Amino acid sequence: MVVYCGLLFLIIDIVADVSNSLLFLLTGLELEPSSDQPYLATSLQDFWGRWNLMVTNTLRHTVYKPVRSVFCNYKWAPLVGVIVSFVVSGLMHELFVYELSREEPTWEMTWFFVIHGVCVVVEMVGKRCLVGGRWRLPEFIARLLTVGFVAATGMWLFFPPLIKSRLDVRILEEYTSVINFVKVKFLTL
Repeated sequence: MVVYCGLLFLIIDIVADVSNSLLFLLTGLELEPSSDQPYLATSLQDFWGRWNLMVTNTLRHTVYKPVRSVFCNYKWAPLVGVIVSFVVSGLMHELFVYELSREEPTWEMTWFFVIHGVCVVVEMVGKRCLVGGRWRLPEFIARLLTVGFVAATGMWLFFPPLIKSRLDVRILEEYTSVINFVKVKFLTL
């Protein structure tokens, strides 16, 4: 299960990079990268700032900033913005799985994002409290703990709905079909 989930994360990253490369080759258009080496993250806040950059930017402008502005007179406004952004992301993922599988939501993905949102908030508060954010774990340990936490919670809550509904298999089959189509088109030129 650990290897399988690790491979899924890797495949998502590779598929996004291949898709961007194909788009560039076919149209000359260049998209922003889908991620920025999230496996090198030294904290959850760092991880979520590196993972799925398009969604991160979208949530920042459509959820985080508006929520923060509603509570602008309060010191804790950014923390509420973070939690609400993660809840919205969880609900979006549930909707995505439902739309593709037509299976009733299990709410596991939402809980995955709620837990991560709460942990990011705890991390933010902890950094402020611990000597103004100057104390840090050694980089290697911080990376190991961050990736370990994401992997463990992903195996526990994120991947089971994908695997139960066989969406993982169906998505990989779709990408294989696209790759085969592109191969045939380029080999016949």
